Amino acid sequence: DRTLCIGAASCVALAVKTFALDNENKAVVIDDGGDGAEMIKLAAESCPTKAIILENIETGKQEYP
Repeated sequence: DRTLCIGAASCVALAVKTFALDNENKAVVIDDGGDGAEMIKLAAESCPTKAIILENIETGKQEYP
């Protein structure tokens, strides 16, 4: 959720193959499977504003937050 992102970059530090900061210093997904599910979940949990929303691709159900 770009409106919640404050550019803390904890997600980038933990999942460098999945997230990057854009020219507005907001996190963007560069490869949705780049770091594996566990690391991506850790990155989402590290977000201070809970801007990363994880959904189960098979069920469409929100898994985090």
